Amino acid sequence: HHALSGVALSARPAQSDALPSRTALPTDDTAWSECSEPDAFTAQPPATSFDATWADKLTAKYRAVFDVPEIGDGVGVWRAGLWLNHYQEVLKATPADLNSVIVIRHAGIPLLMNHDFWETYGVGKSLPRALQGMQKARKNPVLGTEGDTSRFAALTLPKQMARGVIVLGCNMAFAQMVSLVAKADKLPMPEARTKALAMMIPGVILQPNGIFGVTLAQHHGCAYVMAT
Repeated sequence: HHALSGVALSARPAQSDALPSRTALPTDDTAWSECSEPDAFTAQPPATSFDATWADKLTAKYRAVFDVPEIGDGVGVWRAGLWLNHYQEVLKATPADLNSVIVIRHAGIPLLMNHDFWETYGVGKSLPRALQGMQKARKNPVLGTEGDTSRFAALTLPKQMARGVIVLGCNMAFAQMVSLVAKADKLPMPEARTKALAMMIPGVILQPNGIFGVTLAQHHGCAYVMAT
């Protein structure tokens, strides 16, 4: 396997207790949100229903997994996109030479949701700790907006996915999105989960939890990058 020692910010295992403390957020993927509801987990699918076959695609010369546990104004997603660009520009790598996995988990989980979800369910108002200064945000920062000409316009999550990037989501943290829908629309948790899934970015692959995705990618040769 090929390692990306020049890119990975850390090659240590991805256990949550090994990560540097950047905020006062809890380490548990289910505890960070003010809308935490134990009943949200009654709508969880059985563990055997999750797709892990994405890992079989990790066969390229260069492989990296980008761990995104916070929203951080979307910088974790931008860093993943810049890695693709810079490996092609500097090392002359072809798209076939590159495997990129982005794992969105913990307080970063709203990054998986579309603009409509952010506005309808008031993500900025409902999850102030997760947004870290983006409380007035009404749109998902990694999806881009019409007419955006910034340097990051080509690095949005959908555009990276179109380049073959694998995007994984933490199902445990996703329960908080289900809770937002259940509370706002007064829906039973199973119905709220169905509605929340319909507002998730197409192509995202939910995993039993985020660390499952991070470590499985590492086991298939990906260098680990703490992206936020």
